[in-house]
Amino acid sequence: MTQSTVTQAAAHTALTRGAVDPLLFGSFVEHMGRVVYSGIYEPGHPRADEAGRRLDVIEQIKAMGVTCIRYPGGNFVSGHDWRDMIGPVAERPRRLDLAWRAIETHQFGLAEFLDWAALAGVEPMLTVNLGTAGIREAIAMVEYCNFPGGTRESDLRRAHGRAEPWGVKRWCLGNEMDGPWQIGQKTAQEYGRLAAEVAKAMRLVDEDIKLAACGSSSSDMPTYPAWELEVLRHTYPYVDYLAVHRYYGGDTEDAGLFLAKALDFDRYLTTLEAVCDVVKAEKRSSKPMAISVDEWGVWDFSDDTATENAPPWLVAPAFAEQVYTLQDTLLFGSLLLTMLRHADRVKMACQSLLTNISACIMAKPGGEVWLQPIFYPFAQVAAFAGAQVLQTGTQGPVYDAGDETAVPVIDFVALHDAARQRLGVFAINRDATSEQTLELDLAGCGDVTVAEHTVLTHPDRFATNRDNHQAVVPQPGDGGAIGRGRLTVKLPPLSWTAVTLSTQG
Repeated sequence: MTQSTVTQAAAHTALTRGAVDPLLFGSFVEHMGRVVYSGIYEPGHPRADEAGRRLDVIEQIKAMGVTCIRYPGGNFVSGHDWRDMIGPVAERPRRLDLAWRAIETHQFGLAEFLDWAALAGVEPMLTVNLGTAGIREAIAMVEYCNFPGGTRESDLRRAHGRAEPWGVKRWCLGNEMDGPWQIGQKTAQEYGRLAAEVAKAMRLVDEDIKLAACGSSSSDMPTYPAWELEVLRHTYPYVDYLAVHRYYGGDTEDAGLFLAKALDFDRYLTTLEAVCDVVKAEKRSSKPMAISVDEWGVWDFSDDTATENAPPWLVAPAFAEQVYTLQDTLLFGSLLLTMLRHADRVKMACQSLLTNISACIMAKPGGEVWLQPIFYPFAQVAAFAGAQVLQTGTQGPVYDAGDETAVPVIDFVALHDAARQRLGVFAINRDATSEQTLELDLAGCGDVTVAEHTVLTHPDRFATNRDNHQAVVPQPGDGGAIGRGRLTVKLPPLSWTAVTLSTQG
């Protein structure tokens, strides 16, 4: 890529971009493929509890550091009736899931998910159907989940065996309503008006809930960013988040071009922030609009993972079960670092999906759990939830890739966790052939020592963990070098490096 191999930067604990909201480390469970059935729920599995919940999966969810889960969709939500997901399991209907051309049995539903979330130690975020449903269904669902008792919906919940309300705090107002693939697709004006009225009505049931309005499902949409502008003009006073989605995949033969896709994500977030601020000014509002990237990840939509390859009208058909390479993992890590650099505005995110489809965690029916390489950057950064993202003045080599110019060879973020007296440095070397050096001036961070140094890499950039589950996992590094308040660390070609430094003095 370049002759220069040294990136120099400086960090000071007093100069920050914002705090890392713990909800940035969310994930997503949809009734799609094997995400639910044989993913998180499999009665009869050797590691399932009496309710059919796979405890081996829950163990990995906790190790991954997941803080919240969005449910039940996704495209699924726009065609489903939430009432099909409650009451005695034996009485629940089997229905056509038009989104994924499958049969939904509803053996795992709303109560099962909310109880599962409590067991897994994650906050639930529910999505209401604004594709084929509307105000009446949304307020009934909030009443069922959150109202103590003495009304039709709350007493129905009690009759179903749940005396106390779940108190679900976060709700999404529909899913990808800008998409022509969505059942009940709407224009920005149609959706904005509906979402505003739904939001007002839901808050009449529970004034403490937090709501997210649908932004664009991709920066590639022809309606972006005009969609956000129109929707926010209707919903700004009534919602807390603008929810957006972004996936990256495509050609992987050119590593530099593939890894440069993270720059598009940065522009996407910057534009969304600007649109939010335009509406904030128009409304004369003092409220900054937070952004929720409630679906994100690296997803190859090539023929071998396409939905159309799944035979129609099966129960939980296996499809789109992408196996991640080292190279995929580096782009995944770079997307995560990009959100950290927008920590002042990106306050929630959901990696998509939790199990089996574009997932960190793979669960074999009746068998073992194994972890994709993308699990590890997520878990390592999630361990710094609540830390401050430090501003870093950076100079280093860059390269051009397609339409992208001046792509930094080294992508990195430094975090300061004052409560635990530590710093976290996470770095990606995008160079496929050359070792790079990161020199980070930490004179403004006090006395530091290296507590842990790991490197995730492999000689083959297309290596996966499918056959050898330990092929692409973090390995101990050499600790780098600390001298005169400066950390110097070598970064192997195409690698993810994580360094934890102690600031105890």
